[in-house]
Amino acid sequence: MREHPQGPEGAVEAPHAEVWHGRASSRVQWLLACTGAACLALGIELAVDSAWTSGEAALVMAVVGCIAAGLLVLFGTLAFVHVAVRVDDDCLEVRCGHMGLPRRRIPLSNITGADFAPWVTPRQWGGWGYRWLPDKGTAVVVRRGEGLILRLGDGHTFTVTVDNAEAAVLVIRRRLKAATPGPAH
Repeated sequence: MREHPQGPEGAVEAPHAEVWHGRASSRVQWLLACTGAACLALGIELAVDSAWTSGEAALVMAVVGCIAAGLLVLFGTLAFVHVAVRVDDDCLEVRCGHMGLPRRRIPLSNITGADFAPWVTPRQWGGWGYRWLPDKGTAVVVRRGEGLILRLGDGHTFTVTVDNAEAAVLVIRRRLKAATPGPAH
């Protein structure tokens, strides 16, 4: 049984509302990040210790190309290696990657409903990452599997792949129900 903290004069204070946390990770993104790091290493190796005989312009283009491709792939994939979702009293927050960017905060007042999606795939959204499709809405997809679909007040949807998405749906629905005023008598 859970004890409720007591305030002054023995009055029982309201318990703190629960905060739901969820995460999802992708091993495939780590593989792609390693490929980006390898491209970056190749560019550096070409720049530092090259026995290139085809001319300086070709060497510079190869070095710059490898480094640019490596950085793009490395940082583009590390941003979507994992996603963290947090639902509190006020909003749902989605943070991607190790730096938490990109990040999206959706106030619960902007959410009209939440649904559990048992199977979300990158193929449905055109790949991994932060996605937008005109007929489907916006999504953060870091792996295949269960996800959370939010119906927003502006008519759009927001989907995120996250472990234990069904629990998130229940928490959001409870919060939405509590925020909805009852019928007037």
